[in-house]
Amino acid sequence: MPHAVAGPFPAGINYSAGQLDPTACRLSPAPAGTIRPVRRSYYDPSSAPGKGVVWEVPTVPVKNLTGSSPVNPALAGITGILMSAAGLPVCLTRPPKLVLHPPPVSKSDIQAIPGISHTCRKTTKKQAKKGKTPEEVLKKYLQKVRHPPDEDCTICMERLSAPSGYKGPQPAVKPDLVGKLAKCGHVFHLHCLVAMYNNGNKDGSLQCPTCKTIYGVKTGTQPPGKMEYHIIPHALPGHSDCKTIRIIYNIPPGVQGPEHPNPGKSFTARGFPRHCYLPDSEKGRKVLKLLLVAWDRRLIFAIGTSSTTGESDTVIWNEIHHKTEFGSNLTGHGYPDGNYLDNVLAELAAQGITEESLAQEKD
Repeated sequence: MPHAVAGPFPAGINYSAGQLDPTACRLSPAPAGTIRPVRRSYYDPSSAPGKGVVWEVPTVPVKNLTGSSPVNPALAGITGILMSAAGLPVCLTRPPKLVLHPPPVSKSDIQAIPGISHTCRKTTKKQAKKGKTPEEVLKKYLQKVRHPPDEDCTICMERLSAPSGYKGPQPAVKPDLVGKLAKCGHVFHLHCLVAMYNNGNKDGSLQCPTCKTIYGVKTGTQPPGKMEYHIIPHALPGHSDCKTIRIIYNIPPGVQGPEHPNPGKSFTARGFPRHCYLPDSEKGRKVLKLLLVAWDRRLIFAIGTSSTTGESDTVIWNEIHHKTEFGSNLTGHGYPDGNYLDNVLAELAAQGITEESLAQEKD
């Protein structure tokens, strides 16, 4: 009787009576991440009874079961069971481990950061600025233009030589007046700039809608909370030559103020306290000092809609990225990341926070 060979084989091979069609054994390459039988050699059944075709099935290494591997975790598990049942070798490696927090740290191991007074900052509700109208604020940053250039106002998209196309509540300026911002030189209808200012935070600052140059001191709408910072005696991946700065943010839920999207409505604060990490290097301490300025200006958090959960009226990050993963980088929010410090310095600068800001702020 012919030898019965178990297992899946390519279509087109005639297994009856031990007769094989050698031309049918040519196998096309399989897509990456799939498993297929691979022909090792071909034997004539008459000279090697019971052998037929000998197949070699490769082991299946699964380097990462978190989803970043081309082998899906469920597929890897099913494949492992089937191959083990058939007596075939399976090699499944452990997935990398997510390390969000450092090893336990005692209070005696926590150190203050040299050059930075205190280890905690608190923010309260926004203090309203009084005494200046929007027109008075903008007057500091603008130069009047008597002969507007032949181009569009990038706020209302009407020609600068024509009146402003803004149709909302009418500011107390003529719609045909045109002004140029002093530092960047971009030109707009004064009518449009006043309307833009009134729709913003009204904090005495202005940001050019074309190039994002900031005039004055930009502040945000971060709800009240607490920021703690200190040194712990553990090193971050990629920064084995220094200890670590740990930042702990804590913002409780509350009720939205007049500067928030829905005044009078409650807001949630998920995932607090939030732990973040910086290397205790010269550049890491510089980033911390600038983050303290951002905290005091209420720019690190805001109230809005979470891009992760879709929840509205909740506390969210405000365009200044933090590293919340201590000992790995599986989520993209950890170390090693050789570009992170430079990237966050650029994000802080985009909010108007640079080394010059340190001279204007107190530790």
